[in-house]
Amino acid sequence: MIKVMSLAIRNLLRYKRRTLLTGLLIAVGVMAVIVFTGLSGSFKRAIVGQITDSVLSHLQVHKKGYMASIDNLPLDRMIPEKPFHKLTDILNQTPGVDGFSPRIKFGAMLSNFAQTTNVRLNGIDPKKELTAVPLLPSRIKNPLNPDVLLTPGQVLLPEILAKGMGIGAGDTVVLVANNKDGSVNGMTFVVAGVVESLMGPGGRDGYLHLDDAAGLLRMDTPEISEVAVRVTGFDTLATVADRVNQALAPMTTPKGQPLFEVHTWQQLTPFYNVVRMIDLMTLGIKIILIAVVLISVLNVMIMSVYERVREIGTLAAMGTQPFRIMALFVAEGFCLGLTGALAGAVLGTGVLWILNLTGVEVAFGGANQVFELAPSVTPGEVISACLIVLLVSVLASLQPAAKAAALEPVDALRHV
Repeated sequence: MIKVMSLAIRNLLRYKRRTLLTGLLIAVGVMAVIVFTGLSGSFKRAIVGQITDSVLSHLQVHKKGYMASIDNLPLDRMIPEKPFHKLTDILNQTPGVDGFSPRIKFGAMLSNFAQTTNVRLNGIDPKKELTAVPLLPSRIKNPLNPDVLLTPGQVLLPEILAKGMGIGAGDTVVLVANNKDGSVNGMTFVVAGVVESLMGPGGRDGYLHLDDAAGLLRMDTPEISEVAVRVTGFDTLATVADRVNQALAPMTTPKGQPLFEVHTWQQLTPFYNVVRMIDLMTLGIKIILIAVVLISVLNVMIMSVYERVREIGTLAAMGTQPFRIMALFVAEGFCLGLTGALAGAVLGTGVLWILNLTGVEVAFGGANQVFELAPSVTPGEVISACLIVLLVSVLASLQPAAKAAALEPVDALRHV
């Protein structure tokens, strides 16, 4: 085997320019795959991190049927007090749950005494909310008290709405809301800050204290719209969601229907379709790499066999077995692919290193929110790209190698 590999390398070096160009083409393809994988992966991590850590959390629990009409923020599909306490007991006992936060979601009229408009609001317990969405404070501009997210009597307003009405931190506003029985109530609040907009559901909502939300809606007994749950490890999300589902399954309505429904972040935001599109684009880049390697190595091997017909005939006439001739050409394709893959891996990781030093900023979403990316790839992704190149290189060499091995010595020696 060592002799075969040595001969293969020497044969490749006989045609330095062709070998260099082909290897360079493969290296550029591998580099493109690694750079694109690093950039797209960091983009996904940044966006998904913002959506889950500052708005949705990892999964949410609602009363069955709430999600079907969530756009209307229905107050008649809330989680009652007793089932909510059972739910909190289950979440406290479920392995993998890092924290959770109850929310009351409703629509209201916002007035600054000069203008009035609609606003979507979340009633939250500030301490519990920070366990479910720890990056929420990073979205608050000009906070009244930077050390405290929210206190009773205060409200955080969405940026686009506050900007349009000329409202800022410290201003007094009035919120008017209807409860589920249709009665109207109004309360005054002090604006504690402005919440930066974010793409996806809930990205333009305001926040107030959970007790204030219950008071504004005149709830005799507290009822909850949703419970946002954060898991200890993002990779364990599916496992934890399954555990929560199984634990909640015995809780049913008097008609025997499930009382709760559990949704992961993928089911809550349309951005998951963007994530899937990025994965498809990455797959497309890898397919292009396969095509580049396949055509390049196949072309080189076919040319090599055509130019060395008499040499192959001589080897066969000297008693070289056909499988050794075939192994020689396959080894040439393997060495060509290996060299290009290693060079591409070095170039690709080098480009990502430079991008990390210089920084990459991307504006995304209707609010043109700027994300700073930290592109990186795992060793597994680099090895995967190199293995694809090696496999395709060997496959591309098989047909020309089989043709060389099948040549008759007499016919080959007569070749001109």
